[in-house]
Amino acid sequence: MQSSAERPQVRTAVLAPFSVRSFRFQWPADLAASWAFDMETLILSWYVLVETRSVVMLTLFASLQYIGTLLAPMFGVMGDRVGHRKVLATMRLIYATQALALMTLAYSGQLSPVYVLIIAGVMGLVRPSDIGMRTALVGATMPPDKLMAAMSIQRTTQDSAKVAGALTGAGLVAMLGIGPAYTVVVTLYTISAMLTLKGANPNAAPRALIAPSERASPWGDLRAGMKYVWNTPLLLASMLFAFLLNCTAFPMMNGLMPVMAKEIYHTDQTGLGYLVAAGGFGALMSSVVMSRIGHRIRPARTLIIFSMCWLLSLVFFANTTHPAAGIPFLMLAGLSQGLGQIPMAAMLIRNSDPRFRGRSMGIRMLAIYGNVPGLLLAGWSIQRIGYPMTITLYGAAAIVLLGIVVLRWRAQLWWRETPANSR
Repeated sequence: MQSSAERPQVRTAVLAPFSVRSFRFQWPADLAASWAFDMETLILSWYVLVETRSVVMLTLFASLQYIGTLLAPMFGVMGDRVGHRKVLATMRLIYATQALALMTLAYSGQLSPVYVLIIAGVMGLVRPSDIGMRTALVGATMPPDKLMAAMSIQRTTQDSAKVAGALTGAGLVAMLGIGPAYTVVVTLYTISAMLTLKGANPNAAPRALIAPSERASPWGDLRAGMKYVWNTPLLLASMLFAFLLNCTAFPMMNGLMPVMAKEIYHTDQTGLGYLVAAGGFGALMSSVVMSRIGHRIRPARTLIIFSMCWLLSLVFFANTTHPAAGIPFLMLAGLSQGLGQIPMAAMLIRNSDPRFRGRSMGIRMLAIYGNVPGLLLAGWSIQRIGYPMTITLYGAAAIVLLGIVVLRWRAQLWWRETPANSR
């Protein structure tokens, strides 16, 4: 039990990141962007599935949102060269522009799955880098003693969006139609861009720390970043871990959820919103938990344990036949996801050289590309062996492969003395 004297200290530690001016602007900016992301994804994924009646088309739409993952390291290079805040604000202005185009098509009655796929492809060139850039910005502006608390609070922007963004998006479409729903999305993206621009520049100047021979060109910076990650065992192991999770767990949690709602639970877009919100609620709880106890955990071990729990929860969820049975597993999956992913982000920021922070996070975002083969293979598999069997096989394969990574790099990921497990 905590004493009455300890409780105020815990609350102070939880709120300490807001003493940094940049974070006071970045947190609401990230919140608005995350809400818009989840509203937009739910609205368009349901639209594509209903209009085309094809799981393959749904997985194609979901895959297009990640095609820009290959560009993520260059966004990291630009962040290291000109500033993470400037790059992130520009990205969010692009989101607002493409959402405005979809809103216009919806109001004019000209929206079609073809236009949605085209604009999703354009959006997919930029959006995968958003999480990496916002994480790099936190790392560049936050003192080390406040980093874990900052990463936990920052994570609430994504997790709350799974609840509020999903329910709001589903509700607005059901009540008002896709045009008014997209008006809200455009507004949120615009607010996010404006707040990002208001934040302070990072105190660090990583560009000045790069050797002249490495900063002759952006490509030179990128090669230096790739070499740095490849030759740092902890970072390399973390990247492989993240890639495997993006191949398996993330498609189950995100892109394939409409299939479960429509084909297994036989519900509508409102029911889909409840499913997404259930996972988001669990993840939101993980952010609250980590903001209070994050300084006590061993990050790499926590990542391993809860990643396995995440996969098992999703397998159990996929084998239910009614939302009342599936929602508790989704909440557990969301909780496990957050308890694994927050330590991973803090671990990468803490153990990356400040000169390479933007590039390290950009390369980390390459792991998101695992969603593309994961989604496309799942779409093909679901049509042949069904949703439950596909997800079960995904979960089993992921657990085996992650176990191999842990065994190969156990000195970096499991041993208590390793920097990745420092408190």
